[in-house]
Order: sequence, then structure tokens, then C-alpha cells
Amino acid sequence: MTQYEAIDYLEYPSTNISNTKAFFEAAFGWVFTDYGPEYSAFEATGLQSGGGFYAADLASKSAQGGALAVFFSKDLAVTQARVEAAGGIIVKPIFSFPGGSRFHFTEPSGNEFAVWTHE
Repeated sequence: MTQYEAIDYLEYPSTNISNTKAFFEAAFGWVFTDYGPEYSAFEATGLQSGGGFYAADLASKSAQGGALAVFFSKDLAVTQARVEAAGGIIVKPIFSFPGGSRFHFTEPSGNEFAVWTHE
């Protein structure tokens, strides 16, 4: 059941939906459903309803004011290796912060995401 007033679904821009899908399938095992050539929904992400990527000219970056989705990992080194093997670019290498460590990456369309773990 969908939780009332909780974040339920996320949408991100994609400059190349095929490349974005291939990246998330390889790095995180996401499953996609296409709704025409300009939108692809994802599921199996930890969100109640999932989300989607829509065709756009610009990517979302936290330094430009975009929202930052943060994944959790039990092993940052393993997750970083999978991100890089799938074509992700590390934009902030692993660093510590109070309560844990994390790194930031961009996927092929340039959207920025982060991965964290507790210490």
C-alpha cells in the first residue's frame, strides 16, 4: 500500500534514455517499462512505486540545485566498481561525513546520484 504523503515516485531527465536504462540495468539491476520513445519507468529500486526517466536536454546535478537521490550500500568499494563498470563517472570520490562515507557519480545522461554507507 502507498504510504500517505511519503515520496512515492521520482522522475529524472535523460539526454539518452537507452544509455540511461542500460547503465541502471547493469549497475543496479533495475527493470524498465517503456511508455513511448520519450519516457521509461523503473521499478525494483526501493521506492514504493519507482520512478521514470523522461527525454530532456539537461541533466540534474546537485551543484546546480537539482535533487540528489542517495543509494545505500553495505560496501562502497563494490558498489563503486559496479557503477564504473556500467559506465558511471565518479564525480566525488569516497569521503567521510559524520555517520558514514559516500561517493557521487553521474550516469551516461549526466544525472548526479550518490551512494552512502554507515561506519
